[in-house]
Amino acid sequence: MREKWAAGPGRAQAGDAMALKLLFWELEKHLKSSSGASVVAIDNKIEQAMDLVKSHLMYAVREEVEVLKEQIKELIERNTQLEQENNLLKNLASPEQMAQFQAQVQTGGSPTGTAQPPVPGPVPVGTGQAPPPSQSSGTSA
Repeated sequence: MREKWAAGPGRAQAGDAMALKLLFWELEKHLKSSSGASVVAIDNKIEQAMDLVKSHLMYAVREEVEVLKEQIKELIERNTQLEQENNLLKNLASPEQMAQFQAQVQTGGSPTGTAQPPVPGPVPVGTGQAPPPSQSSGTSA
């Protein structure tokens, strides 16, 4: 019966349902053909059925816990990656861009829904000029 679990939870549940139907059919057959002496046998069959259900449920729970642990691990890795990316972007953004972003966050605007101006490159040394201001018209064509 345990081999069915290796095939996957969907197939195992179908196998469990079939095993329970078979068990109840046997119980019903026993009740119709037996006397008071079979009460002990029926109790044993019920106990076996309960043990079978319990073991299958425990297996399914353990399997689900393993899947969830893996998902948690992947989410932690992704969160770490996004935090590093966020810190890098904050360090590369100009104070104007950060102020604009903060204003969008406070007004409930979606910063990802608007066209973002490119990050200006470094100022050539010796020119004394600041980089050109970023243009933000709200829409871009």
